[in-house]
Amino acid sequence: MPTGGPTGGLVLRRAIRGQRRRVIAASLLGMTHQGCEALVPVVIGATIDTAVATGSSEALLRLLLVLAVLFLVLSTCYRTSARITEGTGELAAHRLRLDLAARVLDPRGGADANRLPGALTSIATNDARRVGSVATVISYGVSAVAALVISAVALLRISVPLGLLVLLGIPPLLWLGHRISRPLERRSETEQERAAHASGIAADLVSGLRVLKGMGAESAAVARYRTTSQDSLAAALRAARSRAGHEGAVLALTGVFIAAIGVVGAYLAMEGSISVGDLVAAVGLAQFLLGPFQLLTYVNAELAQGRASARRIAEVLASPVTVAAGHDVPAGKAAGHLALRGVTLGALRGVDLELPAGSLTGIVTRDPAAANDLLVCLAREADPAGGAVELDGTPLTSLDPDALRRVVLVAHHDADLFESTLLDNVRAGAEDGTASVERALRASAADDVAQLLPDGGDTLLAERGRSLSGGQRQRVALARALAADRPVLVLHDPTTAVDTVTESRIAARLREVRRDRTTVLVTTSPALLAVTDRVVVLEDGAVRAAGHHTELLAADPAYRAAVLA
Repeated sequence: MPTGGPTGGLVLRRAIRGQRRRVIAASLLGMTHQGCEALVPVVIGATIDTAVATGSSEALLRLLLVLAVLFLVLSTCYRTSARITEGTGELAAHRLRLDLAARVLDPRGGADANRLPGALTSIATNDARRVGSVATVISYGVSAVAALVISAVALLRISVPLGLLVLLGIPPLLWLGHRISRPLERRSETEQERAAHASGIAADLVSGLRVLKGMGAESAAVARYRTTSQDSLAAALRAARSRAGHEGAVLALTGVFIAAIGVVGAYLAMEGSISVGDLVAAVGLAQFLLGPFQLLTYVNAELAQGRASARRIAEVLASPVTVAAGHDVPAGKAAGHLALRGVTLGALRGVDLELPAGSLTGIVTRDPAAANDLLVCLAREADPAGGAVELDGTPLTSLDPDALRRVVLVAHHDADLFESTLLDNVRAGAEDGTASVERALRASAADDVAQLLPDGGDTLLAERGRSLSGGQRQRVALARALAADRPVLVLHDPTTAVDTVTESRIAARLREVRRDRTTVLVTTSPALLAVTDRVVVLEDGAVRAAGHHTELLAADPAYRAAVLA
């Protein structure tokens, strides 16, 4: 974890501090509830000594009324406290999910590095819930400790030896409970890591199901997931055994402690040091103490699991950013002139390239890695290892990433659709009402897709748009990119799954809708390249040729092979 980032302890403290008032209110109510519970056996013992033993009806009625009030108060406090504590946990988990979402969506990137989407989802759900539970159980722990203190004071009033036995015995029991929870904490962290990894693998398999079936690779995929799932199951079973051992050990210690209280109380009663009513009260308090001790056992286990989950959340929140923030903001009406000056990154080797404002440029490369690295540079998902990318003469490294992406939109080939209506997907990038949406639908031929759906553009799409064909998904994704109407638009193979007739129609409309706007097409489609102003050929990570599409077709055999293959 990077130095200076949030730690697991800090995440826990933030979760609790954010709900401080609710925790305090729930703790006070819980203490009142436990205090009344502890006083019940004391009042019953007093009833035996002052009413039953003396035959006083007046004393009996008075003490029965006290018992009724105690039960009324403790039941009311319990219900109110339970409602507040459950809400506290949910609110704390909700705040953590918001923090995680903000970090994952940070324009500077980095949170998703080496993490599968399913793993991030598991952290934002299961781990956030467990840390939220810590805010819930704090009030339970405070209430349990209050119950032990009240019981000790009550026993001191009955007998000093009994009270001292409780006061001196509680700290070692709490310390032992904390020590016993250490293995549970370690195994809970491993359990969550394995479960998150299994969730990530499952999400990947589901998203690539069609591809796997087409390749006949279902058996290999199932075997891979079975291994991952078995690892997750083994970790979960180890954590379950650890929790069972933790709870069993603590309950055994508690049982011995309570038995010792009962034995000492019985001995004192036989000696005449305490009355029968005092003995009943002492035994009742000893039995009552089982509840607070069980509650502390539960609190200890939740804290152990919460600490493990807090560390996993802290790792995401403290993930180093991929690109520096930058402080400059592009001009309000950016011209959109892009320039790559000696850019080196991955497969790119000193690329020098001018993309004039308002131009429609095609970029052809046979190397998928070079195409991807070029897109990454233009989107500023990573900064070049060497050289610089400039927008209107300003290096991208000096620009705020969020502000930059309001000017430059890079639409990747594998862009996913949302589980929403077709129109909602297209509107996701639009900023100026319905006009740009209608233009984008027509230019991308996505209006034809809408006409074929049962409810037109209001038809709800399945997850990632799987209810559409590949070509239909591409057209809707292209419409979304066009609807954003950015000064600079970079498209990567936007029509690979579209038939040739529709592709030609899209190419012509694309040139019209992007007139006077900088547009870059990273593609080998002859239909799209035919409408560009200029085509640049990348080979071995550097610019090899440039010219008009028809000129390159006639004069460059390698270009002809790449485009017409």
